[in-house]
Amino acid sequence: MFQKLYETLQATPATPRIIAHASAALPFFEAYFSNFIEGTEFAVEEAEQIIFEGIIPKERPADAHDIIGTYQITSDHQEMHRIPKNADELILFLKYRHAKLMQGRPEMRPGEFKHIANRAGSTLFVAPELVIGTLRQGFKWLQGLQSPFHRAVYMMFMIAEVHPFSDGNGRCARLMMNAELVAADQARIIIPTIFRNNYLTALKALTHYAEALPLIRALDFAQKYTSLIHWNNYKKAKKMLQETHAFADPNQADFTGIRLTLPS
Repeated sequence: MFQKLYETLQATPATPRIIAHASAALPFFEAYFSNFIEGTEFAVEEAEQIIFEGIIPKERPADAHDIIGTYQITSDHQEMHRIPKNADELILFLKYRHAKLMQGRPEMRPGEFKHIANRAGSTLFVAPELVIGTLRQGFKWLQGLQSPFHRAVYMMFMIAEVHPFSDGNGRCARLMMNAELVAADQARIIIPTIFRNNYLTALKALTHYAEALPLIRALDFAQKYTSLIHWNNYKKAKKMLQETHAFADPNQADFTGIRLTLPS
């Protein structure tokens, strides 16, 4: 699968997209949507209180700390500019970011690779004893990719497919993906709530059918979308997200025909 993705990326042109990252809006919504995808669902206003006011819901402290941990990484300018130069750094960065991300869930062994095999539906991920070896082999393909977008797509899929931790794998995969882009001053990729099914279906197309183009196209669209939002103004960015249906429930959207639209 890694080789298939590598070869397809090499044959697919990438469009460089530059964006400023100074505002708190983009890191916040990156963290918000990345957690929402995984089932940590808060209203935007609740998440704003958690991140910007430090108000932790008494009934959901662990969920709140998931968003806080993610935001601490997405908003850390220095951390988001760190990309691995070798397989040892890949493993080091992964464990560090996972420990930060999952600090509110000690039962999930923050910063430690899994000890028990994991699966999602019909997908059985890499066995615990093969995690480090698979990451090392997978990193060899990453080194052959020059485009930041290509590296980001490959990095995200590699981490998601290996699933090295007991929990938090999807969020870690997207953090590693966006670090590749931020380090190259390229637009990040956020996956709005409404785009969740498109994203997961594209992942499954590669995992189950060795079709890499759906994932590349889905992430290319998501990056284009992200690059068109006015992140330098929080209220304006939030309004644009609302107007383009970013917060819509994906299943309801599929039923009603609503789609994520590019900002005009």
